[in-house]
Amino acid sequence: MDTISGEVSTRELRAGLQEVIGRAAYGHERVAITRHGKVTAVVISVEDLEALEAFEMARDVAELRAAKADDDGERVSLDALRAELTE
Repeated sequence: MDTISGEVSTRELRAGLQEVIGRAAYGHERVAITRHGKVTAVVISVEDLEALEAFEMARDVAELRAAKADDDGERVSLDALRAELTE
């Protein structure tokens, strides 16, 4: 993960939660939380979360527009789909 700027263990997090939150909120760091040496979570700023959500929404809208453009209008009934899946 190239965008992680630091990491702390869960033990260190317990002792320094305020510092980790400050690093993320004010320093715009992405701080990985590790457990048994493996990254299990990441603390990010609200601004980073909002940017990620905006990116995700833009991608979803683009995929929806592409799907609508490719739609040929053909539909399959639920019964037909079930029959096809049970064959």
